Amino acid sequence: MRLVPLRRVTAVGAATLIAFGGLGALTATPAFAATSQVSVVHGIPGQNVDVYVNGEKTLPDFAPGKVAGPLSLEEGSYDIVLTEPGDDISQALLKVDDAEIPGGADISLVAHLSATGEPALTPFANDVKKVAAGQARIIVRHTAAAPAVDVRAGGQPVFEDLTNPKEAKADLPAGSVEADVVLAGTDTVAIGPADLNLKEGTATIVYAVGSAEDDNLDLVTQSITGLHSAPGGVPSGSGGMADQSLGAAWYALAVAGLLMLALGVRRLVPGRR
Repeated sequence: MRLVPLRRVTAVGAATLIAFGGLGALTATPAFAATSQVSVVHGIPGQNVDVYVNGEKTLPDFAPGKVAGPLSLEEGSYDIVLTEPGDDISQALLKVDDAEIPGGADISLVAHLSATGEPALTPFANDVKKVAAGQARIIVRHTAAAPAVDVRAGGQPVFEDLTNPKEAKADLPAGSVEADVVLAGTDTVAIGPADLNLKEGTATIVYAVGSAEDDNLDLVTQSITGLHSAPGGVPSGSGGMADQSLGAAWYALAVAGLLMLALGVRRLVPGRR
């Protein structure tokens, strides 16, 4: 299997790389600052990373296929650096200075491969609106180095012609479904089949990750709970195949639009490696 290295790049943008680990109280914020729920999905094969936040190592040896979070982060400014395990912040694979975190959003930030196989970082705003009684939400995100795909449930297309880095979603009756991913317009299976348990009052997020060329396509899932229509607790979540957790706060469309537009990454000449 060909390993896909993270190239040494730098990025400066509002709320782009905002949650690679337990940030805690690492920066001063207003006394009554609004918070956001932030999680990170590592979907780049073959490259573990250490994550530094404001100069502190907060997530060591973060492995592909894992999900970090959820974190309740106060709005404010954060410096974030990714390195190869054991390197210091002067040897950054990726660096974000003064990343502004807005308040009141629910975000998943995905490190993944672009359609052409290059490392990419994409923020997604998670839909945590309530679902009707007996329903569950499924969200599918194409974050793999692969062409357009169809997503099927029980052999029937549910989402068609999905391209990287797009998403599709629907509210469906709760229950177990057998899902697979096929090349768009064909019956050629690229990923799966996999059994998904769509529980009532939850949102299941499924990421297609990896590379078709390298034959390492896979799925990573997250689950947001507490979306029942009846009053309940604060939404919280736990990972599926990633065996991690994902929290949820209220969904802010204006903030989501800002996040999707704010991501800016420019490639630098490779350094030491």
